[in-house]
Amino acid sequence: MTISKQSARNTRTMTATLMLSVIVAGCGSADQSSNATTTSTTSTDITNAQLSDKSVSCTDYAGALTATATDVQNRNSFAATTTITANGNSCTIASNAVPNHDFNATGRFATQFRPQSQSYTVPANPTLATSPTALSLQYDNAIFLNGVKLDLLAAGCFGVGNGAIGCHNMNSPYRYDPMGGSNKFGADEHNAHTQPDGTYHYHGNPLALFAQANPTTSSPVVGFAADGFPIFGSYISDEGTIRKAKSSYQLKSGSRNGGPGGSYDGTFIDDWVYVAGSGDLDACNGMEQNGSYGYVVTETYPHVLGCFTGTPDASFRKGR
Repeated sequence: MTISKQSARNTRTMTATLMLSVIVAGCGSADQSSNATTTSTTSTDITNAQLSDKSVSCTDYAGALTATATDVQNRNSFAATTTITANGNSCTIASNAVPNHDFNATGRFATQFRPQSQSYTVPANPTLATSPTALSLQYDNAIFLNGVKLDLLAAGCFGVGNGAIGCHNMNSPYRYDPMGGSNKFGADEHNAHTQPDGTYHYHGNPLALFAQANPTTSSPVVGFAADGFPIFGSYISDEGTIRKAKSSYQLKSGSRNGGPGGSYDGTFIDDWVYVAGSGDLDACNGMEQNGSYGYVVTETYPHVLGCFTGTPDASFRKGR
């Protein structure tokens, strides 16, 4: 739904911010070692709300959220529902996959949007794994606080079928990056589109969820990865200076040897190479902020996550 008055937008944003900060009285002090379940008996409308909370614990976001959103091109309106439940040592985020903002104003969706019934569980106290877990087509990558998932990888590779789908071997070279500037994956103005079953999902920066231009503070938590670590928006505090975090992946120099040929321009994920220390973030696109590790949304590859620093929960496995 489009908000026609700025005052209404501001009121809704402040309400959503308060709800996301302390939804349920005492939920932040719940015994995390118990199996107690914390949720909310009331819902809060977060239509068009930008997030602001920086808590790294999923338990602090427990509550019921609602919103209204319109598929602009198809002129269909939908009611969004998201419920975040704190289950002691984990949190469950269940939603119908309807975003909290209008969508598909500029998209070229191959499949019409359809609401879903999806549920993901993340550990409330995530831990670093012995070694990172690579991203794959077998797992969704994250769930954002508006109930829409992140699914970064394309199933299309150059030279496999028509290049758009069917590339399930993760060792196949020249896998397309849906966020590559020259690619045509039909993403809309929010870096999102639909899967063959109509599920709306982001491939990169969830633009509507946090301030994008000249914020006065570092970005909030916008979601949680499959391993439970938080995802922050793009802006970090660099000794008091607020600026965008820089990925440590760099475009390779020169031209591709074989395959599609041409210069390395970001069309394929193979065009990028991790160069430790060249940016702010590690190989998984994460860093510590105020003593807590989390992933950071970036302008360039890998956009949100480069790998899982922890162990992804089985609830994110596709087709489970």
